[in-house]
Amino acid sequence: MPSPDGVPPSPSAAPVLHPDSSAEDNLPLFTAVVKQVWAGEGRASGRAYVDALAAAGFARTDMQVTADESTVGNPAESIQFSVRWGQGGCLVGQVGPSTGDPVTMVLPQLDGGRCLIGKTAPIEP
Repeated sequence: MPSPDGVPPSPSAAPVLHPDSSAEDNLPLFTAVVKQVWAGEGRASGRAYVDALAAAGFARTDMQVTADESTVGNPAESIQFSVRWGQGGCLVGQVGPSTGDPVTMVLPQLDGGRCLIGKTAPIEP
């Protein structure tokens, strides 16, 4: 579909944040950020995903992340993280040895506006 100036969009254009749009419209950027972190050295750190998503324009105040380690100090088999979007959607990602390639999707918000079930790690500014 052509853009408003009549020029068709480039198929290889990098995804961008659409703050006034839906969670589905922002999934391409969320996914690109997650894949970029997964390909780097910080792939096992929930903080790396939070920082990268914040740098891409997602609000930290709308994020949740699970712990990087189990209760006995072993690396987590998977890390989940999310960004609450608007009044009903959540951008959710999961990475880790038990996951294989990163998984990203849009899911409905839970009661109370949360995106992840259970205990989550604090997100510092």
